[in-house]
Amino acid sequence: MLELRPNSELCDKDLPPDSTNAYICSYECTFCSSCVEVVLKNVCPNCGGGFTPRPIRPGTAHRPGTSLKHQPPSKDRVHTQLSLKDLTVFSDSLNAIAPEDR
Repeated sequence: MLELRPNSELCDKDLPPDSTNAYICSYECTFCSSCVEVVLKNVCPNCGGGFTPRPIRPGTAHRPGTSLKHQPPSKDRVHTQLSLKDLTVFSDSLNAIAPEDR
């Protein structure tokens, strides 16, 4: 089950479950579009992979047991432990390589 984290791990912006501004990597690291585009340059600072828009879990159960009511978002806020300088150096070293080639 995809963990819907409530915030951007870098800037701590709230990212509710229906946010179209949330991006994730294949490990579910979660950042807002501004952090992904401007700071991270589509390089996950944790794994080096790329980002994709986070899917939106329906608020209504269109099938039994499948909705935010049945699988609520996480309440645990996650924050990167890396400095802005470390993030920038890491993303700059990989951003010229397409995510599928990293």
